[in-house]
Amino acid sequence: MAHVKTIFVAPEDSAPMEELDSVDAVEGGLSGDRYQTGRGYYSPYDVCEVTLIEAEAIDEIREEFGLDLTDGRHRRNVVTRGAEVHDLLHTTFRVGDALLRGTRPRPPCAHVEQVAGEEGVARALKNRRGGICADVVEPGTIRAGDELEVVEADPRTMGRKIVERLGL
Repeated sequence: MAHVKTIFVAPEDSAPMEELDSVDAVEGGLSGDRYQTGRGYYSPYDVCEVTLIEAEAIDEIREEFGLDLTDGRHRRNVVTRGAEVHDLLHTTFRVGDALLRGTRPRPPCAHVEQVAGEEGVARALKNRRGGICADVVEPGTIRAGDELEVVEADPRTMGRKIVERLGL
């Protein structure tokens, strides 16, 4: 079962990520998060309303690089377990009461490493481990433990994923 493991927000650029039990997805992002309020490092030029990353990717990073990012130093909002977040690109999905749409991959940048204060974080988040961006389609509350459910998928994208998985 794909679900939300952890939720993080930061009130402003470079502030430590704060772990929450729940958060309201509102127009423009997650309530109180730096990008929703326009105080993010990349505001207003490169904004992701909501970012998602896989707990499995964080586990891989710990094993492969010896970096423990479970405290939110990955700078992503929603940590999932049991979902391949790249499969959510170009799909509309429900998380708790909110409806989101996956828009693009979220590759790591030098700023994430600078804020984390640990060398190798940006490199560790490469290779599809950096997560994705999503837009809020319908506001609602997201809670740790909520399931992720695809509501609508782009048939062209889904067809391509099936072909790739079958090796055709």
